[in-house]
Amino acid sequence: MVSRRQFLLSAGTLAFIGLSKSAFGKVTLANLADSVYAYGGLIPDTKKLLDLPAGFSYKVISQLGDTMDDGLNVPDKADGMGCIALDGDTVALVRNHELSPKNIKHAATSIKLHKTPLAYDIFDDGVALPGGTSHIIYNIKEHKKEQEFLSLCGTIRNCSGGITPWGSWLTCEETVANQADGLGKSHGYIFEIPATVKGLVKPEPLVAMGRFNHEAAAIDPRTGIVYLTEDRGDSLFYRFIPNEFGKLNKGGKLQAMVIKKHSQFDTRNWSESTMLKHTPMDVEWIDLDEPQSPKDDLRIRGYKQGAALFARGEGVHWGENELYFCCTNGGKEQLGQVMKYQPSEFEGRESEGSAPGKIELFVESEDESLFNFGDNLTVAPNGHLIVCEDQYTDIVDNHLRGVTPNGDVYTFARLTEQTELAGACFSPDGNTLFVNVYSPTKTLAITGPWNSFKG
Repeated sequence: MVSRRQFLLSAGTLAFIGLSKSAFGKVTLANLADSVYAYGGLIPDTKKLLDLPAGFSYKVISQLGDTMDDGLNVPDKADGMGCIALDGDTVALVRNHELSPKNIKHAATSIKLHKTPLAYDIFDDGVALPGGTSHIIYNIKEHKKEQEFLSLCGTIRNCSGGITPWGSWLTCEETVANQADGLGKSHGYIFEIPATVKGLVKPEPLVAMGRFNHEAAAIDPRTGIVYLTEDRGDSLFYRFIPNEFGKLNKGGKLQAMVIKKHSQFDTRNWSESTMLKHTPMDVEWIDLDEPQSPKDDLRIRGYKQGAALFARGEGVHWGENELYFCCTNGGKEQLGQVMKYQPSEFEGRESEGSAPGKIELFVESEDESLFNFGDNLTVAPNGHLIVCEDQYTDIVDNHLRGVTPNGDVYTFARLTEQTELAGACFSPDGNTLFVNVYSPTKTLAITGPWNSFKG
């Protein structure tokens, strides 16, 4: 059995995809027929929610308005999510809610009326700002929810994040709103939520990790270095080197990626193909001053120093010794890219040593019917990426797309509701894929024959 953390498969195993040409040629689903469905064609869901291949099924384990164990209601706009083992039977699903102050009128009753000294920021009437996280304690052996409660409140637009090797979830605010916008505090930070909490945490913004449109985070377990994406059209790719392993609140150094010997390199390929697929490029890192960036100019200052540009960095996931992250509207067709980064074998935590890290363009979509606006992503038990689509059109047709280790794409699932899928993450045993339906909130548990393929 192949480790999903390794994200490696043999050439023989890859043969199941059965494509005579790359899935990113100018082709249609009709041309490719069932060959783009690695697990077989999708079966229409009688509940009109999520179409899946034969042998797979889903269970709704939480949805908007459900009463949680703390007496509050499940909030809306469920986005990024992490799955963290508590013991051999149970996991904590820590789920973001991407709610803004304007959503207070449309949020669940619990959010509109929620007052607590543990809120990071409040309205004038003492009600917490609606963003935050909720916990689901789920028994993966018995396939049932055991507890559910709010674990962070008073934040804004908690978009995605990432799990840590020491058992917590980093939730990221995708905003730079502050007091000038009528708020009590500055926003645009990362907050750490331990998996083991039993209720609301005391919010502590990790200010040294920067204030910007945070999207997601992934941690190298060897070094404790945190890699960060930014959801902007002219975004940078960041890393945070903590002063102390596992103690992100103790400060550290924020840096931005530079393509070695290519100052201000543009990876977006919007006007010309400057970044070629499957062509590793050496990188180096520059220190960034004033990470709290009161003028929201961190990426601008970093670019002036030579940092590379990325097209809306979003979901990021750590593998064995490498990570993958989505650039939602990258590429000539602006349909999305996936980048692969391999850190160097560190001589020290702050040194790339004599062998620098390397970044490469792993996927670039040329056909919206095959891959359109990739967002959150994770790794399946068979070693493939599973990517959540997030289209920005009046009528959306969002899917879960699989990506093989050589960059071919296939369809795993199709969402029939007019919203996005987000927060895909697997249970530690690899048997259950958890994913959110963004709005109205639903959290699904998907099970099935993950290690079977259509030959």
